Amino acid sequence: MKKDIEIPVDENVFVAAVKESNGELLAENWYVYVINARHTYIETVIVVSKGYGDAAKTSTIRRSIEIMPARSFQKIELLPENLLALENEFFITFFADGKLYERKCVFKANSISDARSVNIPVLEQDGVWAY
Repeated sequence: MKKDIEIPVDENVFVAAVKESNGELLAENWYVYVINARHTYIETVIVVSKGYGDAAKTSTIRRSIEIMPARSFQKIELLPENLLALENEFFITFFADGKLYERKCVFKANSISDARSVNIPVLEQDGVWAY
């Protein structure tokens, strides 16, 4: 039965936003990364993202990553300035150790800023964590 299905939440897969220079656009933009801080690889990674707020919402976007090695990261999305005022949610599911895991990470509205930047392990860049 549905109540018997257990999907554990993994605490070692994260989402962070990092500000990077974009030579083509001659601007700095925030990019979102999925970070696998586990000591083992993860596979069949599905990331579903959406943004929402009082007056606006974005489309739901789905991405897949076949495999992420241990202690690795993958750039998944550009967050334009106009989306920083929304709550941006990233729901991640993946397989590891023969189990299905999940993790929901949210950037609160207006939480992505230079003032909140800290060092992001594995990426070794300054950025903002999603919670």
